[in-house]
Amino acid sequence: MTGDLTPVVIAARRTPIGAAGGALRAFTVDELAAPVLAELATSLDTPVDDVLLGNVFGPGGNPARVAALRAGLGDRVPGMTVDRQCASGLTAIVTAATAIRAGAGSAYLAGGTESPSTAPARLRPDGTAYTRAPFAPAGCPDPDMGPAADAVAARCGVSRERQDAFAARSHARAVAAQRAGRFDAEIVPVGGVGTDERPRDRFTPERLARFRPAFTPDGTATAANSCGVNDGAAAVLVVSERRRRELGVPGLALDAAATRGCDPALLGLGAVPAVRALPGPAPDVVEFTEAFAGQVLACLDAGGLDERTVSPDGGALALGHPWGASGAVLVVRLFHRLVVQGHGETGLAALSSGGGLGVATRWRVVR
Repeated sequence: MTGDLTPVVIAARRTPIGAAGGALRAFTVDELAAPVLAELATSLDTPVDDVLLGNVFGPGGNPARVAALRAGLGDRVPGMTVDRQCASGLTAIVTAATAIRAGAGSAYLAGGTESPSTAPARLRPDGTAYTRAPFAPAGCPDPDMGPAADAVAARCGVSRERQDAFAARSHARAVAAQRAGRFDAEIVPVGGVGTDERPRDRFTPERLARFRPAFTPDGTATAANSCGVNDGAAAVLVVSERRRRELGVPGLALDAAATRGCDPALLGLGAVPAVRALPGPAPDVVEFTEAFAGQVLACLDAGGLDERTVSPDGGALALGHPWGASGAVLVVRLFHRLVVQGHGETGLAALSSGGGLGVATRWRVVR
């Protein structure tokens, strides 16, 4: 049974995902998000109540509002930008869903956008350059993502061979999905670019085994079994169940969501307590942001999820990881896999995030 104020996704789109410095390098975060928002808004005959977008690397200035204006949504549609690092896009969707449940509106555009290609350089007052803000205060563990992924894989006993096989499978699935046209309905072309840039054909475990450790001398994470640095945007249209029925369209209802923290020294395991907080039967489809193969496999093992069923059309290892948008990409993929293509009735979207955070969501098809 679905109540009138149950939040339901009725449309979901994304840009192609490009490599930093690649096909989408000329587009700022608002320029990436605007065509996605404009496309989603065509599903309604009235303005949306708000636009919520995740973003990690700036440039600041509330990109959600800028993108809403650029999309032609009108100057009365506000915007809010969310930063929960890699979980920002999924958090923006959960926040919009919470507003729907509270009766604060009936239609929200929510997702995320990221453009490392156009992000401003970061300098401290003394002129020293830095690549990221701290994830924890001084005195607390605050490892970079790559070394942390190596530490998680070692602690959880995830072998290099298993990581390479998982990454190779992700690329093979993404290439097969591209060739079969399974991404076509969800992608909004930007600047003439209409396909994801990263997936590699014939990326076999044997080829991946040749790559050297990328982050620590004896580590198992390599450039090939880790995600890329990527540009892209993704968003969904979230409405109340009452509104969905009025429109007469199918959708993906959010049944539950959980956000949890873990030891920042093992930040890649943040998704584990979030997934465990959502008990229930195994979902038909799982979408999990694949930042590093070893870290993802450790989370899947601890969460009781079968690695062979996760990200059936490939995940971030193949498609790319546009940080603030990646959590929204998960929901876009779930929507098209379940609602549009009909491959099941229930889904899970989850990921770990910088600072030792995790977000997990459970979804159900409604018609």
